[in-house]
Amino acid sequence: MNMQQNISVVPKKMIIPFVLVTSLFALWGFANAVTDPMVQAFKKVLELSNSQAAWVQMAFYGGYFCMALPAAMFMRKYSYKVGILIGLGLYATGALLFYPAAITEQFWFFCVGLYVLTFGLAFLETAANPYALAMGPKETATQRLNLAQAFNPIGLIAGLFVAQQFVLKNLKSDDIDDFSSLDEVSKILVKTSDLLVIRNPYVILGLVLIGVFTLFVVSKMPQSKEEGALPKIGYTFKILSKNKKYVLGVLAQIFHMGCLIMCWTYIYQYSEAIGIDSVTAGYYQMAAFVLFTVGRAIGTYLLRFVNAGKLLMMFAVFGGVFTLFTIFIEGRVGLYCLVAISFFMSLMFPTIYGIALGGLTEEQSKIGSAGLIMAIVGGALMPKLQGIIIDAGGNGVADVKVLGVSEVNISFILPLFCFVYIAWYGLRVNKNNEIVD
Repeated sequence: MNMQQNISVVPKKMIIPFVLVTSLFALWGFANAVTDPMVQAFKKVLELSNSQAAWVQMAFYGGYFCMALPAAMFMRKYSYKVGILIGLGLYATGALLFYPAAITEQFWFFCVGLYVLTFGLAFLETAANPYALAMGPKETATQRLNLAQAFNPIGLIAGLFVAQQFVLKNLKSDDIDDFSSLDEVSKILVKTSDLLVIRNPYVILGLVLIGVFTLFVVSKMPQSKEEGALPKIGYTFKILSKNKKYVLGVLAQIFHMGCLIMCWTYIYQYSEAIGIDSVTAGYYQMAAFVLFTVGRAIGTYLLRFVNAGKLLMMFAVFGGVFTLFTIFIEGRVGLYCLVAISFFMSLMFPTIYGIALGGLTEEQSKIGSAGLIMAIVGGALMPKLQGIIIDAGGNGVADVKVLGVSEVNISFILPLFCFVYIAWYGLRVNKNNEIVD
């Protein structure tokens, strides 16, 4: 019998602060989900290639990479609460930048808004993840983080619903079969209208975030402090660099985030290849998010009985199998398999996070958390690479055949590689009998 079944996941005195912190997980989930369909939207409205449109994800996830370490350095000196407030402020600023971006109608301005927005998300994730780990017994830390992360899919579903119902359904360019053939005046009118549609959810989100910021300002949040002076930052880096479980965990997180964003972003291109429009494709992504939510709940429960490394390996193996089906089975069945992959990705972020930071001090966790948040850059780099593969035969998604399937299918060899590495990492942790639950 697992001893953790008798240990509280969240102590009673921590429930209210824990609820406040978990609300942040839904907020950044919303940003992730509302942004993914924008790749397809900007591609159509601004007449971009798949690779060019992928700059949306480069800007979004690149912001994490650039700001995670500065955020950790800041919170090393100050509190988690201050870090959260700065994160909410930057998040709101980036979202509100969509207002002037829509006026200028410049793609780079939208990317700047996303870049600043994710500066805020980097602060929030760098603070909230280790904060959730610290809000109770170490024995249940990974379960606690999985519980907090269970609210992330709620934000994902809400974000996708907004993107689908209030953006994709209202894009005039999506109703035009050959947008590039329109005369310049018609193009300008359609582009202006569509960019305003894209702008609106971000501006509303920015206003909501100002309210959440106010709520955190007036709320009391616990802050644990380690005794004694802080060790030199160079010493902390040295300790972390020698911790193989941590270093390999950062690499696993890079591959996981790349895999996650590729499977969510290119579900629209996969659908396009089999004649499914963007709005309908959004329903498939919604199904993927629902499976992601269910998988997170089931995974959190299973962690009470199964070693985290072993469970991570099992989910990665099944994810790899369904990725193979996605590659080599064309049509709707292949699309169903792509949707199903989300179930097996659901457990990975918090579990890798908990494994990698397992056994570290609070000081090491603050800096170590930055490395794991910087690893989100995988969501910027790998979709860009996948977009290049899809563009190999032209700006379409099914211009050429590779190994008997279209280039959009074969591009999913990248997520397959990611699952292979994550399965190996889980196996390695399990074999070494790491105490990570």
